[in-house]
Amino acid sequence: RIMSMWLFFFLTAFNVSLFCKAEVCPCDTKELCEQIRDEKDFEVLVFDVGQKAWKSYDWDKVTTVAAFGKYDSELMCHAHSKGARLVLKGDVSISEMVDPANRTAWVTEKVDLAKKQFMDGINLDIEEEVAESSPEYYALTALVRETTEAFHREIPGSQVSFDVAWSPKCIDKRCYDYVGIAESCDLLFVMSYDEQSQIWGDCVAMANAPFNQTLTAYRQYLAMNVDPKKLVMGVPWYGYDYPCLDLSQEGVCTLAKVPFRGAPCSDAVGRQVPYSAMMKQVNGSMSGRLWDNVQLAPYYIYKDQSGQAHQVWYDDPESIALKVAYVRDQGLRGTGMWNGNLLDYSNNPVAKQQTKDMWEALMGL
Repeated sequence: RIMSMWLFFFLTAFNVSLFCKAEVCPCDTKELCEQIRDEKDFEVLVFDVGQKAWKSYDWDKVTTVAAFGKYDSELMCHAHSKGARLVLKGDVSISEMVDPANRTAWVTEKVDLAKKQFMDGINLDIEEEVAESSPEYYALTALVRETTEAFHREIPGSQVSFDVAWSPKCIDKRCYDYVGIAESCDLLFVMSYDEQSQIWGDCVAMANAPFNQTLTAYRQYLAMNVDPKKLVMGVPWYGYDYPCLDLSQEGVCTLAKVPFRGAPCSDAVGRQVPYSAMMKQVNGSMSGRLWDNVQLAPYYIYKDQSGQAHQVWYDDPESIALKVAYVRDQGLRGTGMWNGNLLDYSNNPVAKQQTKDMWEALMGL
Protein backbone atom coordinates (compact mmCIF):
# COMPACT_ATOMS: atom_id res chain seq x y z
CA ARG A 1 0.00 0.00 0.00
CA ILE A 2 2.84 2.41 0.90
CA MET A 3 4.62 1.50 -2.35
CA SER A 4 1.49 2.24 -4.39
CA MET A 5 1.07 5.64 -2.70
CA TRP A 6 4.69 6.54 -3.50
CA LEU A 7 4.16 5.40 -7.08
CA PHE A 8 1.02 7.57 -7.31
CA PHE A 9 2.87 10.67 -6.05
CA PHE A 10 5.81 10.00 -8.35
CA LEU A 11 3.62 9.65 -11.44
CA THR A 12 1.59 12.72 -10.51
CA ALA A 13 4.75 14.79 -10.08
CA PHE A 14 6.14 13.44 -13.35
CA ASN A 15 2.98 14.35 -15.24
CA VAL A 16 2.89 17.84 -13.70
CA SER A 17 6.51 18.43 -14.68
CA LEU A 18 5.75 17.31 -18.23
CA PHE A 19 2.73 19.60 -18.34
CA CYS A 20 4.77 22.56 -17.06
CA LYS A 21 7.51 22.01 -19.62
CA ALA A 22 5.14 21.74 -22.57
CA GLU A 23 5.02 25.32 -23.83
CA VAL A 24 2.13 26.26 -26.09
CA CYS A 25 3.15 27.84 -29.38
CA PRO A 26 1.59 31.34 -29.59
CA CYS A 27 1.90 31.55 -33.39
CA ASP A 28 -0.74 30.76 -36.01
CA THR A 29 1.19 27.67 -37.03
CA LYS A 30 3.50 25.49 -34.95
CA GLU A 31 6.20 25.76 -37.62
CA LEU A 32 6.73 29.43 -36.66
CA CYS A 33 7.84 28.33 -33.19
CA GLU A 34 10.71 26.30 -34.62
CA GLN A 35 14.08 27.94 -34.08
CA ILE A 36 15.84 29.54 -37.04
CA ARG A 37 19.00 27.63 -37.93
CA ASP A 38 20.24 28.85 -41.28
CA GLU A 39 23.04 31.39 -41.63
CA LYS A 40 22.70 34.43 -43.86
CA ASP A 41 25.68 35.61 -45.91
CA PHE A 42 25.26 39.17 -44.61
CA GLU A 43 24.08 39.75 -41.06
CA VAL A 44 21.84 42.71 -40.13
CA LEU A 45 21.41 42.67 -36.36
CA VAL A 46 18.67 44.95 -35.05
CA PHE A 47 18.24 45.97 -31.42
CA ASP A 48 14.57 46.37 -30.56
CA VAL A 49 13.62 48.19 -27.35
CA GLY A 50 9.92 47.39 -27.25
CA GLN A 51 6.60 48.86 -28.37
CA LYS A 52 5.60 47.84 -31.89
CA ALA A 53 8.14 49.68 -34.07
CA TRP A 54 9.23 46.29 -35.41
CA LYS A 55 6.07 46.16 -37.53
CA SER A 56 7.65 48.86 -39.71
CA TYR A 57 11.14 47.36 -39.99
CA ASP A 58 12.52 46.46 -43.42
CA TRP A 59 12.24 42.72 -42.94
CA ASP A 60 13.87 42.04 -46.30
CA LYS A 61 17.11 43.07 -44.60
CA VAL A 62 16.75 41.95 -40.96
CA THR A 63 18.47 38.67 -40.05
CA THR A 64 18.52 38.90 -36.23
CA VAL A 65 16.55 40.93 -33.69
CA ALA A 66 17.91 41.33 -30.16
CA ALA A 67 14.91 41.79 -27.88
CA PHE A 68 15.88 44.49 -25.37
CA GLY A 69 12.28 45.37 -24.56
CA LYS A 70 9.54 43.28 -22.99
CA TYR A 71 9.14 39.85 -24.60
CA ASP A 72 6.67 40.03 -27.49
CA SER A 73 5.46 36.69 -28.82
CA GLU A 74 3.97 38.46 -31.85
CA LEU A 75 7.44 39.73 -32.72
CA MET A 76 8.84 36.20 -32.38
CA CYS A 77 6.22 34.77 -34.73
CA HIS A 78 6.75 37.57 -37.26
CA ALA A 79 10.55 37.32 -37.16
CA HIS A 80 10.39 33.56 -37.72
CA SER A 81 7.93 34.04 -40.59
CA LYS A 82 10.63 36.19 -42.24
CA GLY A 83 13.43 33.73 -41.49
CA ALA A 84 14.98 36.06 -38.90
CA ARG A 85 16.23 35.12 -35.46
CA LEU A 86 14.94 36.63 -32.22
CA VAL A 87 17.52 36.51 -29.43
CA LEU A 88 17.47 37.25 -25.71
CA LYS A 89 19.27 40.10 -23.98
CA GLY A 90 21.99 38.77 -21.67
CA ASP A 91 23.03 41.19 -18.94
CA VAL A 92 24.66 40.14 -15.67
CA SER A 93 27.13 41.41 -13.08
CA ILE A 94 30.60 40.11 -13.94
CA SER A 95 31.64 39.91 -10.28
CA GLU A 96 28.86 37.37 -9.72
CA MET A 97 30.19 35.28 -12.61
CA VAL A 98 33.56 34.65 -10.99
CA ASP A 99 31.90 31.75 -9.14
CA PRO A 100 31.55 28.84 -11.63
CA ALA A 101 28.34 27.67 -9.92
CA ASN A 102 26.76 31.09 -10.47
CA ARG A 103 27.78 30.99 -14.13
CA THR A 104 26.21 27.57 -14.63
CA ALA A 105 22.98 28.66 -12.93
CA TRP A 106 22.77 31.85 -15.01
CA VAL A 107 23.45 30.08 -18.30
CA THR A 108 20.89 27.36 -17.49
CA GLU A 109 18.29 30.00 -16.66
CA LYS A 110 18.87 31.82 -19.97
CA VAL A 111 18.76 28.64 -22.06
CA ASP A 112 15.51 27.61 -20.37
CA LEU A 113 14.02 31.06 -20.99
CA ALA A 114 15.03 31.00 -24.65
CA LYS A 115 13.40 27.58 -25.07
CA LYS A 116 10.25 28.68 -23.27
CA GLN A 117 9.95 31.72 -25.54
CA PHE A 118 10.93 29.84 -28.75
CA MET A 119 13.95 32.10 -29.25
CA ASP A 120 17.11 31.58 -31.25
CA GLY A 121 20.02 32.58 -29.06
CA ILE A 122 21.28 35.40 -26.90
CA ASN A 123 23.08 38.73 -27.21
CA LEU A 124 25.45 39.33 -24.31
CA ASP A 125 25.47 43.02 -23.49
CA ILE A 126 27.93 43.49 -20.63
CA GLU A 127 29.70 46.84 -20.56
CA GLU A 128 31.31 46.89 -17.11
CA GLU A 129 34.84 47.92 -16.26
CA VAL A 130 37.23 44.96 -16.14
CA ALA A 131 40.94 45.03 -15.31
CA GLU A 132 43.23 42.91 -17.47
CA SER A 133 44.15 39.52 -15.95
CA SER A 134 41.71 40.05 -13.05
CA PRO A 135 39.37 37.26 -11.86
CA GLU A 136 36.56 39.08 -13.71
CA TYR A 137 38.66 39.10 -16.91
CA TYR A 138 38.85 35.30 -16.96
CA ALA A 139 35.30 34.84 -15.67
CA LEU A 140 33.87 36.91 -18.54
CA THR A 141 35.57 34.79 -21.18
CA ALA A 142 34.42 31.63 -19.39
CA LEU A 143 30.86 32.98 -19.29
CA VAL A 144 30.85 33.60 -23.04
CA ARG A 145 32.31 30.15 -23.76
CA GLU A 146 29.90 28.33 -21.44
CA THR A 147 26.91 30.29 -22.74
CA THR A 148 27.80 29.44 -26.33
CA GLU A 149 28.38 25.76 -25.55
CA ALA A 150 25.05 25.47 -23.71
CA PHE A 151 23.00 27.29 -26.34
CA HIS A 152 24.55 25.34 -29.22
CA ARG A 153 23.94 22.08 -27.37
CA GLU A 154 20.38 22.79 -26.23
CA ILE A 155 19.16 24.88 -29.19
CA PRO A 156 20.95 23.62 -32.33
CA GLY A 157 21.72 26.41 -34.77
CA SER A 158 21.30 29.11 -32.14
CA GLN A 159 23.39 32.28 -32.22
CA VAL A 160 25.42 33.80 -29.39
CA SER A 161 26.72 37.33 -29.91
CA PHE A 162 28.73 39.59 -27.62
CA ASP A 163 28.70 43.41 -27.70
CA VAL A 164 32.18 44.96 -27.66
CA ALA A 165 33.41 48.54 -27.51
CA TRP A 166 34.27 50.35 -30.75
CA SER A 167 37.97 49.57 -30.14
CA PRO A 168 39.72 46.75 -28.26
CA LYS A 169 42.06 49.25 -26.55
CA CYS A 170 40.48 49.17 -23.06
CA ILE A 171 37.77 51.66 -24.00
CA ASP A 172 35.92 52.87 -20.86
CA LYS A 173 38.27 50.58 -18.87
CA ARG A 174 36.72 47.52 -20.53
CA CYS A 175 39.97 45.56 -20.76
CA TYR A 176 38.43 42.30 -21.95
CA ASP A 177 40.00 39.17 -23.41
CA TYR A 178 38.73 40.13 -26.86
CA VAL A 179 40.50 37.30 -28.69
CA GLY A 180 39.24 34.66 -26.27
CA ILE A 181 35.72 36.07 -26.37
CA ALA A 182 35.71 36.18 -30.18
CA GLU A 183 36.80 32.55 -30.33
CA SER A 184 34.09 31.58 -27.83
CA CYS A 185 30.99 33.02 -29.54
CA ASP A 186 29.41 33.33 -32.96
CA LEU A 187 29.50 37.11 -33.46
CA LEU A 188 31.12 40.21 -32.03
CA PHE A 189 28.76 43.16 -32.36
CA VAL A 190 31.14 46.13 -32.43
CA MET A 191 29.44 49.19 -30.96
CA SER A 192 30.91 51.74 -33.35
CA TYR A 193 29.34 54.69 -31.58
CA ASP A 194 29.78 56.66 -28.36
CA GLU A 195 33.36 57.08 -29.54
CA GLN A 196 33.63 60.29 -27.50
CA SER A 197 32.85 58.51 -24.21
CA GLN A 198 36.42 59.35 -23.20
CA ILE A 199 37.85 62.57 -24.63
CA TRP A 200 41.54 62.88 -23.81
CA GLY A 201 42.40 65.86 -26.02
CA ASP A 202 40.60 69.17 -26.50
CA CYS A 203 37.17 69.14 -24.85
CA VAL A 204 35.17 69.93 -27.97
CA ALA A 205 32.14 68.44 -29.71
CA MET A 206 32.99 65.77 -32.28
CA ALA A 207 31.31 63.07 -34.34
CA ASN A 208 29.69 60.14 -32.55
CA ALA A 209 31.54 57.72 -34.86
CA PRO A 210 34.26 59.48 -36.91
CA PHE A 211 35.12 57.57 -40.08
CA ASN A 212 38.90 57.17 -39.68
CA GLN A 213 38.69 56.46 -35.95
CA THR A 214 36.04 53.82 -36.55
CA LEU A 215 37.99 52.02 -39.29
CA THR A 216 41.25 52.16 -37.33
CA ALA A 217 39.51 50.23 -34.56
CA TYR A 218 38.42 47.46 -36.96
CA ARG A 219 41.99 47.17 -38.16
CA GLN A 220 42.99 46.72 -34.51
CA TYR A 221 40.50 43.86 -34.09
CA LEU A 222 41.68 42.22 -37.31
CA ALA A 223 45.34 42.64 -36.29
CA MET A 224 44.51 40.52 -33.21
CA ASN A 225 43.46 37.75 -35.65
CA VAL A 226 39.78 38.08 -34.86
CA ASP A 227 37.92 36.29 -37.66
CA PRO A 228 36.42 39.02 -39.93
CA LYS A 229 33.38 36.79 -40.39
CA LYS A 230 32.60 37.29 -36.69
CA LEU A 231 32.62 41.11 -36.82
CA VAL A 232 29.34 42.99 -37.14
CA MET A 233 29.58 46.77 -37.43
CA GLY A 234 27.07 48.53 -35.20
CA VAL A 235 26.09 52.05 -36.31
CA PRO A 236 24.13 54.68 -34.38
CA TRP A 237 20.63 55.75 -35.31
CA TYR A 238 21.00 58.60 -32.84
CA GLY A 239 23.25 61.60 -32.37
CA TYR A 240 24.52 63.89 -29.62
CA ASP A 241 23.25 67.37 -28.85
CA TYR A 242 26.11 69.33 -27.25
CA PRO A 243 25.56 72.68 -25.49
CA CYS A 244 28.54 74.90 -26.38
CA LEU A 245 30.37 76.95 -23.76
CA ASP A 246 31.81 78.75 -26.74
CA LEU A 247 31.28 78.42 -30.49
CA SER A 248 34.22 79.75 -32.50
CA GLN A 249 33.95 81.35 -35.94
CA GLU A 250 35.44 78.13 -37.33
CA GLY A 251 32.57 76.17 -35.77
CA VAL A 252 34.49 74.59 -32.86
CA CYS A 253 32.08 73.91 -29.98
CA THR A 254 33.88 73.97 -26.62
CA LEU A 255 32.31 71.72 -23.97
CA ALA A 256 32.03 71.73 -20.20
CA LYS A 257 34.19 68.98 -18.69
CA VAL A 258 32.27 65.93 -17.53
CA PRO A 259 34.74 63.14 -16.62
CA PHE A 260 34.06 59.46 -17.35
CA ARG A 261 36.07 56.40 -16.25
CA GLY A 262 39.33 58.31 -15.95
CA ALA A 263 38.95 60.68 -18.91
CA PRO A 264 38.63 64.40 -18.10
CA CYS A 265 35.94 65.03 -20.73
CA SER A 266 33.18 62.92 -22.30
CA ASP A 267 30.05 62.85 -24.44
CA ALA A 268 28.08 62.67 -21.18
CA VAL A 269 27.95 66.47 -21.34
CA GLY A 270 25.62 66.07 -24.32
CA ARG A 271 22.35 64.22 -24.68
CA GLN A 272 21.42 61.48 -27.08
CA VAL A 273 18.82 62.42 -29.70
CA PRO A 274 16.93 59.97 -31.97
CA TYR A 275 17.45 60.29 -35.72
CA SER A 276 13.73 60.99 -36.12
CA ALA A 277 13.95 64.03 -33.81
CA MET A 278 17.07 65.44 -35.50
CA MET A 279 15.46 65.21 -38.93
CA LYS A 280 12.61 67.38 -37.64
CA GLN A 281 15.08 69.97 -36.35
CA VAL A 282 17.95 70.15 -38.83
CA ASN A 283 16.29 72.08 -41.66
CA GLY A 284 15.01 74.75 -39.30
CA SER A 285 18.35 75.11 -37.52
CA MET A 286 20.56 78.18 -37.92
CA SER A 287 23.09 76.23 -40.02
CA GLY A 288 21.13 73.48 -41.78
CA ARG A 289 23.00 70.22 -42.43
CA LEU A 290 26.77 70.70 -42.47
CA TRP A 291 29.43 68.12 -43.37
CA ASP A 292 32.81 67.65 -41.69
CA ASN A 293 35.37 66.60 -44.31
CA VAL A 294 37.80 65.20 -41.72
CA GLN A 295 35.42 63.10 -39.61
CA LEU A 296 33.15 62.42 -42.61
CA ALA A 297 30.03 63.07 -40.56
CA PRO A 298 27.09 65.50 -40.65
CA TYR A 299 26.23 68.04 -37.97
CA TYR A 300 24.21 71.19 -37.46
CA ILE A 301 24.03 74.17 -35.11
CA TYR A 302 21.02 75.76 -33.43
CA LYS A 303 20.35 78.14 -30.57
CA ASP A 304 18.03 77.27 -27.69
CA GLN A 305 15.51 79.66 -26.13
CA SER A 306 18.16 81.16 -23.87
CA GLY A 307 20.37 81.91 -26.87
CA GLN A 308 22.98 79.21 -26.15
CA ALA A 309 24.48 77.56 -29.21
CA HIS A 310 24.22 73.78 -29.57
CA GLN A 311 26.12 71.54 -31.97
CA VAL A 312 24.44 68.28 -32.96
CA TRP A 313 26.52 65.44 -34.42
CA TYR A 314 24.93 62.39 -35.95
CA ASP A 315 25.11 59.72 -38.65
CA ASP A 316 22.93 59.65 -41.74
CA PRO A 317 22.80 57.48 -44.88
CA GLU A 318 25.87 59.19 -46.36
CA SER A 319 28.16 58.68 -43.35
CA ILE A 320 26.84 55.18 -42.66
CA ALA A 321 27.26 54.05 -46.28
CA LEU A 322 30.93 55.08 -46.20
CA LYS A 323 31.55 52.81 -43.22
CA VAL A 324 29.47 49.93 -44.54
CA ALA A 325 31.51 50.04 -47.75
CA TYR A 326 34.48 49.06 -45.54
CA VAL A 327 32.43 46.16 -44.12
CA ARG A 328 31.79 44.90 -47.64
CA ASP A 329 35.36 45.48 -48.79
CA GLN A 330 36.90 43.61 -45.84
CA GLY A 331 34.38 40.78 -45.90
CA LEU A 332 33.06 41.44 -42.39
CA ARG A 333 29.96 39.58 -41.25
CA GLY A 334 27.51 42.46 -41.49
CA THR A 335 26.00 45.48 -39.85
CA GLY A 336 23.41 46.46 -37.28
CA MET A 337 22.25 49.44 -35.29
CA TRP A 338 21.31 50.84 -31.94
CA ASN A 339 18.41 50.88 -32.17
CA GLY A 340 15.58 49.99 -34.55
CA ASN A 341 13.05 52.20 -32.79
CA LEU A 342 14.80 55.51 -33.45
CA LEU A 343 13.46 56.24 -36.93
CA ASP A 344 10.18 57.93 -37.87
CA TYR A 345 7.87 55.16 -39.08
CA SER A 346 4.91 57.47 -39.69
CA ASN A 347 3.23 57.89 -43.07
CA ASN A 348 4.76 61.32 -43.60
CA PRO A 349 6.28 61.10 -47.12
CA VAL A 350 9.54 62.84 -46.14
CA ALA A 351 9.96 60.65 -43.05
CA LYS A 352 9.19 57.50 -45.08
CA GLN A 353 11.98 58.33 -47.51
CA GLN A 354 14.44 59.14 -44.70
CA THR A 355 13.62 55.84 -43.01
CA LYS A 356 13.96 53.88 -46.26
CA ASP A 357 17.36 55.50 -46.90
CA MET A 358 18.64 54.58 -43.42
CA TRP A 359 17.67 50.92 -43.83
CA GLU A 360 19.29 50.76 -47.24
CA ALA A 361 22.51 52.36 -45.95
CA LEU A 362 22.94 49.34 -43.63
CA MET A 363 23.46 47.12 -46.65
CA GLY A 364 26.03 49.36 -48.33
CA LEU A 365 24.49 48.68 -51.70
